[in-house]
Amino acid sequence: MLLEALGSAVLGLVLAVVAGNRLGHRLPTRSLVLATGVAGAMFGAFLTHSALDAGGVLLIFGGAAVVSVASLSLLLRPAGRLRRRSAPA
Repeated sequence: MLLEALGSAVLGLVLAVVAGNRLGHRLPTRSLVLATGVAGAMFGAFLTHSALDAGGVLLIFGGAAVVSVASLSLLLRPAGRLRRRSAPA
C-alpha cells in the first residue's frame, strides 16, 4: 500500500510537470499545478483502492491518473480573450 501511495504521487508529479510544460501559458503558478497533480493522484488512488480493494496496482494507477488529469484540467484558463457581447436593450 505504501508503494501504491508513492507511485501515485510520482505519477501525479509527472503528469503535472508534463501539463506545466505543454500548457504553461494557460495554467497558474507552477507550485499550484504540481500540488494539484500530486493531490489529485493521491485522491484518485485512494478512491480506486477503496472501490476495488485489492484490484491490482495498474488499476489503482489508472484511477490515480484519471483523477489527477481531471483536477489539473480544472486549473486551465481560456486560450484567448473572452468576447463579451452586450445584451440588447
